[in-house]
Parts: sequence; C-alpha cells; structure tokens
Amino acid sequence: NAVTYDDVHVNFTLEEWALLNPSQKKLYKDVMGETYRNLTRIGYSWEDHNIEKHCQTSRRHKR
Repeated sequence: NAVTYDDVHVNFTLEEWALLNPSQKKLYKDVMGETYRNLTRIGYSWEDHNIEKHCQTSRRHKR
C-alpha cells in the first residue's frame, strides 16, 4: 500500500510543542519540510489537505 500524508504527518499541540527542546523542534521542522518536498516531487495531491492551515500552525510553533 502507498504511504499517505496522514501516515507521515505529526501535529503537536501547543502544550506538546512547549515540551520539546530547540534541537527537537529544529529536527521536526527539517524532517517535515523534507517530507513535504519529497511528496510534492512524486506528485502527491495536496487538495485533500489544508496546507495553509498547517503552515500557519508551523509559524505559530516558532515561538
């Protein structure tokens, strides 16, 4: 079976995000960025997912 976006996406709550140390946050951002690029390269369709909402969440997590 094919891997789906939901199989690889990790979404932390604000409380969970606050428990991560800076290196864990950087690792998360790096891995998720690479995942998005890889899925896009193989033609993954993003229309079923609200990427704008995820990007806003990621920006909020930069605190």
